[in-house]
Amino acid sequence: MANVIVTTANEVPGKKVKQILGVVKGNTVRARNIGRDIGAGFKNIVGGEVKTYTQMTEHARDEAYNRMINQAVELGADAIIGMRFMTSMVMAGASEMLAYGTAVKLQ
Repeated sequence: MANVIVTTANEVPGKKVKQILGVVKGNTVRARNIGRDIGAGFKNIVGGEVKTYTQMTEHARDEAYNRMINQAVELGADAIIGMRFMTSMVMAGASEMLAYGTAVKLQ
């Protein structure tokens, strides 16, 4: 995989943006399953972290991030600035994880 700088800032310290290539994004939709829901329901009673949901969210975030990076590489980007994550519910029991930012060429 190419070495693409990713930052939530709107600039890369010590570099100038030569060209804006456009918005890049990556997303994935993940659904809960009955086994996780039973465990999560039990955690609601006793409290604490629902590790299966934490892992599911982490995997979704990684997948969305990697897809965003791949799109930037296809455009020939050196960096992605203004990178953000967003999540939304697509339907009951299924959520989308979106990673997005602005792909740029640097001087």
